[in-house]
Amino acid sequence: MAEDDVTRYLKQSHDRLFENNKSWAAEKQKKDPGFFAKLAEGQNPEYLWIGCADSRIPAEQITGLEPGEAFIHRNIANLVPNTDLNVMSVINYAVRHLGVKHIVVCGHYGCGGVKAAMTPKDLGLLNPWLRNIRDVYRLHQAELDAITDQAKRYDRLVEINVIEQCRNVIKTAAIQQSFAQNHFPIVHGWVFDFHNGLLTDLKIDFEAELKEVQKIYNLVD
Repeated sequence: MAEDDVTRYLKQSHDRLFENNKSWAAEKQKKDPGFFAKLAEGQNPEYLWIGCADSRIPAEQITGLEPGEAFIHRNIANLVPNTDLNVMSVINYAVRHLGVKHIVVCGHYGCGGVKAAMTPKDLGLLNPWLRNIRDVYRLHQAELDAITDQAKRYDRLVEINVIEQCRNVIKTAAIQQSFAQNHFPIVHGWVFDFHNGLLTDLKIDFEAELKEVQKIYNLVD
């Protein structure tokens, strides 16, 4: 492709987003003339969504949520490391200032980050980030190594990683103190499946997990 053609293609691709934006805004205004006035007043989301940065998983679209209903944070492999000030700030703000009622950690089957973490290879800058997943593997090595089918082992690590990240959320002071005072938020672990577009609830028993976590990580008493 010639240089001029590349430039023209990139501009058209860029312009398409603005055209889509105009259509979306017009549609919203038509359906609800007060939509943008309400949106401008502020946000009061019920959910904090911590998901993977994978471009194929738009949280609002797969759940049917509207703008203003979910506070969104995404990163590679939906991790919640306590050393990451980004995700820690998001959790703190969502809980202490927005008063979210539910926190969803959502992973997905076929996660490239999880697969990379299971690959014995130097991945440069990604190494310290993916080490969080490798640590999850180490904690659950016996269960995972007992799964002989590699694809099923990947899927199970995706699920276990979600569960461990939920526990990392529960370890935070914001969650523990808010739940003690308000009985919310509740933490949930979900997994998205590309093959059918459906979410699976891992059915984490939040109160039982909180009790277990607080044996060591209690930040309330």
